[in-house]
Amino acid sequence: MNDPLPPVVSTDWLAARLGTSGLRVVDASWYLPGTARDAAAEYREGHIPGAVFVDLDVASDQLSPLPHMLPPATEFAAHMARLGLNDSDTLVIYDASGVNLSAGRVWWTFRTFGHEQVAVLDGGFGKWRAEQRPIERGTVTLPPGNFTARLDARAVRDLAAVRANIVNRSEQLVDMRSRGRFDGTEQEPRAGLRSGHVPGSINLPYTELVGPDGTLLPAEALRRRLAEAGVDLRRPVIATCGSGTSACALVLALHSIGHTESAVYDGAWSEWGARADTPVETHTPR
Repeated sequence: MNDPLPPVVSTDWLAARLGTSGLRVVDASWYLPGTARDAAAEYREGHIPGAVFVDLDVASDQLSPLPHMLPPATEFAAHMARLGLNDSDTLVIYDASGVNLSAGRVWWTFRTFGHEQVAVLDGGFGKWRAEQRPIERGTVTLPPGNFTARLDARAVRDLAAVRANIVNRSEQLVDMRSRGRFDGTEQEPRAGLRSGHVPGSINLPYTELVGPDGTLLPAEALRRRLAEAGVDLRRPVIATCGSGTSACALVLALHSIGHTESAVYDGAWSEWGARADTPVETHTPR
């Protein structure tokens, strides 16, 4: 399992290797507040055989008031080791959203902490189930692993960097929230946040990166959709969203077509929209 992994692997690829030594499957399902879905309960009801469950809320910085901020590297490493993961493992991440809502975030987190042998299951759990592949119930418990982590700060942007980018426009800020949330016509799912977007940002809802079966759009269709949204693939990208989660679906898509000059604004709208000193626009740039 030492061959370099592409950003996404197919259900056929995983089915042919399931149970192989050194391959670990991770259920990274998570849902937006107010959706009434319990990812952990759904995992216990059925998951890909051998998959461990990564709770995105638990695997984030527990001391930050913002959701899903990257934890300290030592804490992330300790948590992954408790789940039974190892530095030598090849990891396949999936979620059950059908649109890579959270699988991309966990994929990006592993990569940002130096674990490059990681891929997302194309089509996720929905495609796996639709193909009537094996499913198991309960909770998978593994012996403690040996996992280390080192933060690659180049993959992350903070509030100051996004403020500066409004002026210097050195990177394209692409917001993956719905059009209504971006335009300010739709209420945010988290209380206390203003509506709208960072001035000068581009809107591309993350749900538009996949086809009906949840798989990433083919490369040419993906390039076309990005161009239609106004994304210039010759320039670097900062991805953002509500809490730094669906933003990573864009980073995943970009990597799938060879564009690796991307970073994530980790505080996302949960930080920007909560402040009184950050500029906000409430229309779609033309």
